[in-house]
Amino acid sequence: MNRQLKCLIVEDEKLAQDVLKKYISQIPSLYLIQTCNNASEAIAYLHSNAVDLIFLDINMPELNGIEFLKTLQHSPSIIITTAYSEYALDGYEYSVCDYLLKPIRYERFLKAINKVMDAEKHKNYEMVENSRDESDGFIFIKEEQTVHKLFYSNLLYIQAFGNYLKIFTVDGQLIVSRTTLTDIEAQLPNSLFIRVHKSYLVAIQCIEKIKYNEITISGKILPLGTTYKQEVLKKMRG
Repeated sequence: MNRQLKCLIVEDEKLAQDVLKKYISQIPSLYLIQTCNNASEAIAYLHSNAVDLIFLDINMPELNGIEFLKTLQHSPSIIITTAYSEYALDGYEYSVCDYLLKPIRYERFLKAINKVMDAEKHKNYEMVENSRDESDGFIFIKEEQTVHKLFYSNLLYIQAFGNYLKIFTVDGQLIVSRTTLTDIEAQLPNSLFIRVHKSYLVAIQCIEKIKYNEITISGKILPLGTTYKQEVLKKMRG
């Protein structure tokens, strides 16, 4: 795997933080993006940032690690760090990759990271296979008395206006259909398409850049709605 995994430490003990920081710095495929002293800080950080791996202490004040896990809607890989072995069973109920008993030994840390890497390889393989299957797919769009067969790979973006849609394709077609953006969004795979505005749905692979509240799709500048911006940025980070 070529890309680095973005790591978040959620740990209230300074010594444990320092040990994890040292170990992470020795693994080229890991990148420490943030350290949080408690679960509340982590929740606030994750609200606007995506991470791949969380090193999570269980025994923290106010909100413990297990309670924190329950708040996650889209869980990244999790490695639990704890001084108490009985917490390990609780962690496995939440698809935790591994747990590390304190004091954390480097060789045990490496074993946990290898588990995460194996899981990431499997996840990436499945994503590639699913994406390959989906990108070969197509949708039928009715325009007056004509029904168009449009491959996902040929869809650029879709614009809503009133009770109609304007469908722009990569090869330069413009198709007008009497349907809603919500209806067509439900028919398209969310791994390939994303809503960027209440009136626009775009092909993720065609996004060129985002600047302030604008998004560029194959040279065309479209509005980027505040409500959708974080999800779009999350998709682009992968």
